[in-house]
Amino acid sequence: MQDNNNISEFEAGNIHVIKNKELSIWEALIPVVLLICLLVYNIGFVDDQEWFGTYTNQIILLLGGAIAAIVGLLNKVSIQIMLKEIWENLKSVFIPIIILFLVGALAGTWLISGVIPAMVYYGLQVLNPSIFLPASVIICAIISIATGSSWTTSATVGIALVGIGTALGIDTGMIAGAVISGAYFGDKMSPLSDTTNLAPAMAGTDLFTHIRYMSMTTVPTLVVTLVFFTVLSLNVETSGKADLGDLLSTIASTFNITPTLFVVPVVVIVLILFKTKPVLALTIGVLLAALFAFIFQTSVLDILSGSGYEAIVNAIFTETQITTENETLNELFSSGGMEGMIWTILLIISAMVFGGIMDGIGALARITKSLLKLFHTTFGLFASTVASCLAINFSASDQYLAIVVPGKMYAKAFREKGLAPENLSRTLEDSGTVTSVLIPWNTCGAYQSGVLGVDTLHYAGYAIFNWLSPFTTLLFAALSIKIRQLTDK
Repeated sequence: MQDNNNISEFEAGNIHVIKNKELSIWEALIPVVLLICLLVYNIGFVDDQEWFGTYTNQIILLLGGAIAAIVGLLNKVSIQIMLKEIWENLKSVFIPIIILFLVGALAGTWLISGVIPAMVYYGLQVLNPSIFLPASVIICAIISIATGSSWTTSATVGIALVGIGTALGIDTGMIAGAVISGAYFGDKMSPLSDTTNLAPAMAGTDLFTHIRYMSMTTVPTLVVTLVFFTVLSLNVETSGKADLGDLLSTIASTFNITPTLFVVPVVVIVLILFKTKPVLALTIGVLLAALFAFIFQTSVLDILSGSGYEAIVNAIFTETQITTENETLNELFSSGGMEGMIWTILLIISAMVFGGIMDGIGALARITKSLLKLFHTTFGLFASTVASCLAINFSASDQYLAIVVPGKMYAKAFREKGLAPENLSRTLEDSGTVTSVLIPWNTCGAYQSGVLGVDTLHYAGYAIFNWLSPFTTLLFAALSIKIRQLTDK
């Protein structure tokens, strides 16, 4: 810490001003290092990784903020300055939090209106043994875009595809790799995904700008993935046929399935393409889906509640569960509504508190300054961001923190380089979200392995989309392809 010789004092009118000297890099890193230590302890030594219950990650971030505050107080930074920076940070994520609530409402209304079931129903019908692997990628991509969840996709359709593919004699690692590749493509690109909302919130851009900009690296990566699995499918011998009759009949008997339901997502996509404000586009998506629920799914509304209006309200605000005769589909046909977004929203708020205090004491500025000295090129900054996301996925074992911590650390560094914030948000997703599933002890890797029944290291090599994504974003940076400058805005 700094002693009194490092502090200059002067009088400005009647106000006594104390100006603290810039933190040393080691002082600036103390909160970050201790934060990582707390996370590693939680992962390695606490049962169920819930040291403080469901909101352990949020509490650890707040503890990290408390540590940063202590560092600031010891360096004569006033509490008022820290509180001001926290408030500025919280104001910056007000709209993203509103969007997250709308995303929860959208997921609930798209479920009870039959939009999500229709996507699953028509998606499953593209299966053919000769192109089973690329078809699995496409199916999981469609369903993950519709649900915004790679976990739900794997736990439902993914399990079914592994069973079908195994019956056809295809290696389980290949099938799981295809499932995960498609699921994480949809997870990245869906406006319903929590990570897709989290990344732009951390970087300082908006949801739809993030999705449009991310498609520049994500779509080419998916194309390469599909080519790989197509070639692989043509060289894999299969036997038998894919039996999906039970799944399809259950969906058809539970919901009124019709292509007309796709009007809802098409309208939202068109609004996005015309650069409609995210809050307005998502609100229209919720209202239109609610209308379609009354028109097409009256039997579903009757099952959920005695009143159709009550069923719609519940789908928007709270958890909705549609029970079918097929256990595999029951988890897919559930939604948490706005209530289901509270965990992610509290994570964002906790990250803003941590980041605000780090801003207030000058720690993030000091870290940024050191980073810019280490990485004089744009490529170096991108590479550093990718490496940081990978390091946190390995050490903290959580994809959310692999987005939150680097996002707050590098936001100023990208601005200092004159880079638009969507460069950072895209890099966070390309390296933080998708690589988590490749690490056996990461929450995502452990979950996918357990659900699909395939060892993480067995499917990791076939999860082409996931390990190729960081290389794609680095290639774009190295060749200066679609690297948007702040002056372009």
